Amino acid sequence: MSATDAGRLPAGEVRSMFDRIAPRYDLLNRTMTAGLDGRWRQAAAAAADLAAGDRALDCCTGTGDLALALADRVTRSGSVVGVDFSPSMIALARDKAARRGAPARFEVADALDLPFPDDAFDAATVAFGIRNVADLDRGLAEMARVVRPGGRVVVLEITTPARLRRFYGLWFDRVVPWLGRLLGRDGAAYSYLPASVRRFPEPPQLAARMAAAGLGEVRWRPLAAGIVALHHGRAR
Repeated sequence: MSATDAGRLPAGEVRSMFDRIAPRYDLLNRTMTAGLDGRWRQAAAAAADLAAGDRALDCCTGTGDLALALADRVTRSGSVVGVDFSPSMIALARDKAARRGAPARFEVADALDLPFPDDAFDAATVAFGIRNVADLDRGLAEMARVVRPGGRVVVLEITTPARLRRFYGLWFDRVVPWLGRLLGRDGAAYSYLPASVRRFPEPPQLAARMAAAGLGEVRWRPLAAGIVALHHGRAR
């Protein structure tokens, strides 16, 4: 991630930021979304179109919630791998999976250089993380590369709703950084959030970028009045 790009931080700073907020990440997510983030991740897991025995990858997994939702779908006969470039996030995800006895493992890895062979998974997902990668197109291409032909690539991401722009701006510019300072003692990290959302492509543009990355049958739908968009396509 270029330090000179408007609104961006170098990749090392982004990694350090997520390491810092990891202990309070789940609490802040639940507070900022009024508890809806779990429902959105369940929708993403459903969109992955998995069955018992399948193999799934969750990129930018954070503390592992989407990976664990995928694990419920593939059952113990399948396997799920969650990757994130933040060691602190991965440590929390491993603890969470161990407590639940879930068939998921977690590894520190960069979404721009996934350490897996071509066609290794039946689906790859990412929730609220792809906007943080330094190269969106490369990240999408890597996800497409490791999914077998016909398998799903799913992207769940915050977007800017057309009908609620004024409220949305107030929430993300004022309330979210305040919550970050209050609950996470890191307002700077949650000031980064609205900037990262603003520079992220609108849903139709993201769909086009997914198609350019080699995915077919790309579809998307808004969730929560357009606050979140759920995209999916099939690897070729």
